[in-house]
Amino acid sequence: MMNQFILFLNLGGGEVVLIIFVILLMFGGKGIPNIARTLGKGMREFKDAASGLQKDIQQSTGGLTDQVNEHIQEIKKEIDKEPS
Repeated sequence: MMNQFILFLNLGGGEVVLIIFVILLMFGGKGIPNIARTLGKGMREFKDAASGLQKDIQQSTGGLTDQVNEHIQEIKKEIDKEPS
């Protein structure tokens, strides 16, 4: 996945090494795990919120979906009844 991300940004090997070097200079070797941990927690919270929102939408439209399917079945029956 990380490889696809780097390809998306169109970065070469030297550019990636330079970015990693700058990050090491700014945060040091001990600060990088904390940054990665915080970034991982943020991504997990975002993913959980997105899945919760999706679940809420599916639950709230569940009855509507059933009604639409019933109407579709009624229309199909009426079309089948009509003479050709």
